[in-house]
Amino acid sequence: MNDAPQDLREQALTALTAARQRTAGLTDCVDADDLTAQHSPLMSPLVWDLAHIGNMEELWLLRNVAGHDPMHPEIDPLYDAFEHPRAERPTLPLLPPDEARRYTAEVRGKVFDVLEKTPFEGNDLLDAGFAFGMIAQHEQQHDETMLITHQLRRGAAVLTAPDPDPPAGPPPAAAEVLVPGGPFMMGTSAEPWSLDNERPAHERDVPAFWIDTAPVTNADYQRFVADGGYTTRRWWAPEGWEQIRRHGIGAPLFWWSEGGQWLRRRFGVTEPVPAAEPVLHVSWYEADAYARWAGRRLPTEAEWEKAARHDPVTGRSRRYPWGDEDPTSEHANLGQRHLRPAPAGSYARGASPLGVRQLIGDVWEWTASDFTGYPGFRAFPYREYSEVFFGPAHKVLRGGSFAVDAVACRGTFRNWDLPVRRQIFSGFRTVRDV
Repeated sequence: MNDAPQDLREQALTALTAARQRTAGLTDCVDADDLTAQHSPLMSPLVWDLAHIGNMEELWLLRNVAGHDPMHPEIDPLYDAFEHPRAERPTLPLLPPDEARRYTAEVRGKVFDVLEKTPFEGNDLLDAGFAFGMIAQHEQQHDETMLITHQLRRGAAVLTAPDPDPPAGPPPAAAEVLVPGGPFMMGTSAEPWSLDNERPAHERDVPAFWIDTAPVTNADYQRFVADGGYTTRRWWAPEGWEQIRRHGIGAPLFWWSEGGQWLRRRFGVTEPVPAAEPVLHVSWYEADAYARWAGRRLPTEAEWEKAARHDPVTGRSRRYPWGDEDPTSEHANLGQRHLRPAPAGSYARGASPLGVRQLIGDVWEWTASDFTGYPGFRAFPYREYSEVFFGPAHKVLRGGSFAVDAVACRGTFRNWDLPVRRQIFSGFRTVRDV
């Protein structure tokens, strides 16, 4: 063992182990036919994600960090996410499920040896164990992707989890709070496992604004639907209006109306849409249209992060809304502990200094901002993680969801997707100008 801090090494071991346990849970619960099927052209077969996880781990931890020769170089092109779009991956000669499991297990066994011996210093990949943290985050991100595939999958329910507890403590004191204007520090230059698009820390001056203390709920959204929200053109961006007309969209994905009641499908279970939960599976266009209908707007990314991290008393930016300590089950709904969002207004202990709740966990929150690099951005360790997505085609989401693990969710973490996307675990909250 070298002189690297033992707690960082143990943190990496814990993160990698937790990710692999979750991967196993998402792939062992279905048979080989389900693993190799493409449940939606929007998603890869589950077996592709499984082997891709192992291939990325081999590439970065065995080859780049440890200098090992490739184990199976012939499969590299099959699991290159940029070489083959999702819709064509079922046609590739993918590793069958048992071979994919053996490959990822063999990689992991070698990685544990590398983790014991590798110095956590010397270059950007090694410093603070960044490469190991990056791979743990990558696997958890694919676990979320596989959970999306499970939601799209037809058939009997195969995943179970307890429901979130009812909200503890009093509800938020108000429906919205004022975030004072002025500068704050956005992004990070200090979080050891932060990814390139979160860096560097830089000052932003944000005018005062009012923000919802909780995400928009299903009951809120049903009022928008009942008021003709999907049939009133003026609420919609032109591209969004074209999208809902072309595809006949009249409600969030997985919703339908029957006997005067809204129902939804959730991981193979049909149930009434719960009024108190944050609305889920809405596109950016739907979120934007609702906000216009409500006389409000979506927050910019800087507004969202200021509401989530800025402490107006001390003037500093926290790691999380509640402070700098890592999330627990009392702070946020993360890590697939539950298979649904908690009721709006939950997690009083996870509130920001101004009393805004559920900024971390439950649902990804759409923002008004395009995905771009911060001033001083440097692509690392590869352009394809972030930089190739910069521009007006992708919108930023913040805060994570119940499907996100804590290792891949913090106050600076940035997600992005196309504004038409609805299969993701996305919701939103709104703001208004002072």
